[in-house]
Amino acid sequence: MEVDQQKPRVLLVEDEEALRSALRLNFELEGYEVTAVSTGPDGLEKLRGARFDAVVMDVMLPGMDGFTVVETIRLEGNGTPVLFLTARAAPDDRIRGLKAGDDHLAKPFELEELLLRVSKLVDRSRKLPSSTVLASYSFGANHVDFQKYEIRGHNGEVRTLSQREMMLLRLLVEREGEVVSREEILQKVWGYNVFPTTRTVDNFIVGFRKYFEFDPREPRHFHSVRGVGYKFTA
Repeated sequence: MEVDQQKPRVLLVEDEEALRSALRLNFELEGYEVTAVSTGPDGLEKLRGARFDAVVMDVMLPGMDGFTVVETIRLEGNGTPVLFLTARAAPDDRIRGLKAGDDHLAKPFELEELLLRVSKLVDRSRKLPSSTVLASYSFGANHVDFQKYEIRGHNGEVRTLSQREMMLLRLLVEREGEVVSREEILQKVWGYNVFPTTRTVDNFIVGFRKYFEFDPREPRHFHSVRGVGYKFTA
């Protein structure tokens, strides 16, 4: 049987089996094509392999929490609208969710409200290209095109970066002025099942200094914070 290409596609990531089944049924009754998985890594794999109009993402998931899944796809340039389902009420969690995603709903919730919120995300996704992901960025005499994976250094030289180089660069740029730990970088840029050494991250930073700094030995933009991680300043 052919899939109706006109149906909005929703990814549901929820580890509670009963809730996942109930939500899937109700989304399908509303006319959505639903892909449902139960772990963070599975959700990440689905997002990397297919296009969706919206994502409903639980926060507390096996393998990788929902926040990290969405922060990772954002670094990869995926701006699919996301609604978080969360039992977390702390302000820091709400702020993190709104930074990474587009909406959040606290558990327990009213089904009608969830369906309405998802409908609005789908409408927005279908009417406009996603604008939640930074497409380009300039600092000093440097320019970064995240969509083309190209950079132009202060000397005018143009280079093409690898996906992981661009993910790390995006992470640092979007957290401008903050120290980003090595552990966070390894988790979000290299992933939950890959274990590179911190020397790998160091080598990427050395490359950024070579590309972007007038004097790589006295960096103005890419700073190492001993024993913690790295910080970007424009």
